[in-house]
Amino acid sequence: MGKIQNVTFLGWADAKEGDSVFQSAFETAKLCAKHGLTVVNGAGPGIMKAASLGAKSAGGKTIGITFYPKDMPVFEGRDESNKVDELVVTANYLERTLKLLEAGQVFVIFNGGTGTISEFGMAWGLARLYFGHHKPLVLFGDFWQEIMAAFDKNMFIRPEEMQVYKIVNTPDAVITAIFDFEKTAENVSHNHKGAAFEI
Repeated sequence: MGKIQNVTFLGWADAKEGDSVFQSAFETAKLCAKHGLTVVNGAGPGIMKAASLGAKSAGGKTIGITFYPKDMPVFEGRDESNKVDELVVTANYLERTLKLLEAGQVFVIFNGGTGTISEFGMAWGLARLYFGHHKPLVLFGDFWQEIMAAFDKNMFIRPEEMQVYKIVNTPDAVITAIFDFEKTAENVSHNHKGAAFEI
């Protein structure tokens, strides 16, 4: 994985500024920016916009990854009020998802709907495939405890798949988790060379 520079934020596109999850994403992105990390998001509303606003409030850099859909009436798409420093336009939803996962070295995943679930599933699957030089997940919110326990109980989950994420419930804990992951990755790289994470 190497040094963490970009943090991809994933979560509920319908979150409003008064929602606690919106504020959590804002504060987390603000802290990321204060620590010199670039915030990556899907350039849409909700958690994506919260991430950009939070990073900007601390003078941080943002990258937005979007696409302009056809025949997708329930897709939130690009939110022009989500101001990003760099906008990457992809061809479709799958390409956008892959680019979001490619752009970050760690994923902070908030509560969300099926879009968030699909992003989480792909990020988790890739972390297992590249275990040892993977991109880790930071799952924000205590509700993840029950979800991950249910996966572990009911699905055929390998032991390493439960080692690629941390569950946290504060912005400060996100920062701690990110740098703990980075420190662990540095120790692993000193002990043996692994193939680079690729999508």
